[in-house]
Amino acid sequence: MPVGSITRGTTNANRLRRIDRWISEHHAFRRAADPLVVDLGYGASGVTTLELAARLANVRPDVEALGLEIDPGRVRTAQAQLDRLARGELSFPPSLAVRFGLGGFEVPTAGGRRPAVIRAFNVLRQYDEAAVAEAWDRMAARLAPGGLLVEGTCDELGRVASWVGVEAPRTDAAAASVPATFTISLRLTGIDRPSLVAERLPKALIHRNVPGERVHELLAALDRAWQVHAPLSVYGPSQRWIRSVETLRDHGWPVRGRARRWRLGELTLDWAAVAPR
Repeated sequence: MPVGSITRGTTNANRLRRIDRWISEHHAFRRAADPLVVDLGYGASGVTTLELAARLANVRPDVEALGLEIDPGRVRTAQAQLDRLARGELSFPPSLAVRFGLGGFEVPTAGGRRPAVIRAFNVLRQYDEAAVAEAWDRMAARLAPGGLLVEGTCDELGRVASWVGVEAPRTDAAAASVPATFTISLRLTGIDRPSLVAERLPKALIHRNVPGERVHELLAALDRAWQVHAPLSVYGPSQRWIRSVETLRDHGWPVRGRARRWRLGELTLDWAAVAPR
């Protein structure tokens, strides 16, 4: 039996574009010997899996996407979408290498193939915080060497998102999985303050946004920097965001990446900077 519980299944086209864009740049995908990518818990429609495959195919034409759902009815719906894809009735290339199947945190794959990337979005949000570590362990154990689990949450339109990047176990398969990175991604136009992401933090952090916790300190520092650099708004929100991220970095936050990513409304840091105390 699939491991996990059926979620609400909310699905909107283009909802996960920010996450897909980030995955397409990650070395775990770009350098993968076998670019199999799993979309775990895609919801009531297979559209996000199809979008994932289409976007990643621009970087790796040999990508294969596997959508997994714990609800058999959702699998049937997605497979019907594949039939429409084959008939050229969808806006995606009929040649996309996409399959759908029944599965949960155990991540079943044909022949035991190990995915380069597992994307599990808006899944653990509906679980208790205590269940997160075990779910990470189960999924990360299925990754190929050098693989990546991307787990997080976004709003219904994909304008506010955050996620953790959990790397495949390197030595001891029994060791607990610990994320390597934490990422925030926002549509910058019109936002009052970056801390609005607080409502869309991953399950491991959403209840930790309280005084004394690192993620609370991060969001407070980000809000301060955003306010200080408000005059840069005349040059556009991207310039204001870039300078805000630079300010965090200058104050010792372990910021990753460069301005090319920051201008997209992204901020990626070492997980240790926000890990629960």
